[in-house]
Amino acid sequence: MPGESLLSVRGLSKRFGGLLALSSIDFDVESGDIFGIIGPNGAGKTTLFSCLVGALPPTSGEIRFRGERIDRRPNHAIVRRGVVRTHQIVRPFREMTVTENVAVGAHFGAGRRRGSDAARRVREILERTALTPVATAPASQLTIGQLKRLEIARALATEPQVVCLDEVMGGLNPGEIVGAMELIRSIRDSGVTVLMIEHHVHAVVGLSNRIMVLNFGEKIAEGSPQAVMTDAAVITAYLGDDATVPGGKG
Repeated sequence: MPGESLLSVRGLSKRFGGLLALSSIDFDVESGDIFGIIGPNGAGKTTLFSCLVGALPPTSGEIRFRGERIDRRPNHAIVRRGVVRTHQIVRPFREMTVTENVAVGAHFGAGRRRGSDAARRVREILERTALTPVATAPASQLTIGQLKRLEIARALATEPQVVCLDEVMGGLNPGEIVGAMELIRSIRDSGVTVLMIEHHVHAVVGLSNRIMVLNFGEKIAEGSPQAVMTDAAVITAYLGDDATVPGGKG
């Protein structure tokens, strides 16, 4: 349908017993977006990603990908439709090599590649994520920066149309953060739409064309980086009254 969003979320709520982790969240992501999601710890950001990819069922609401409802589908079915996530706490197969870890995504993702076709795809992803030098190393031997890139590589190997990056810059040094930003831009430029949760506000502002802010499970702001970073509710809830951010007022 003309004008239809790539990813559309309406009234998304998630309750864990008496805790309302997400409350009636609405947003749309367009093809080619880098859509940033920020907020304090416990705001519901990772829960949102878990609902988007089918790792958790929403309590209520709808998630549509290319117009099709996916909110009641299991994780593997959503991955094969082209929506995948990384994890804030990295989850590699630690005794498998980097190549073997990425190959899992190539075999079981949207492309379901096999044999030489899968091997070619894995080599391309390793080169793109700068992991070729450690291709034969077990994941247990990688640095935190390399593990974060391995999370991204495994996600890309599934051939996603949308990739949800959960704090891929956490624990990185300034030089690694710059490299991660360059990688994220290259992912978007390759035709993959990006959603990203990140606490490095300067990185989110530098990358995103739109930002959504969550606080205690509710959306408190959404818009351009400049509009969001100067929003009084965002400054109070997340940035702090003395904050200075790109495009903001310090």
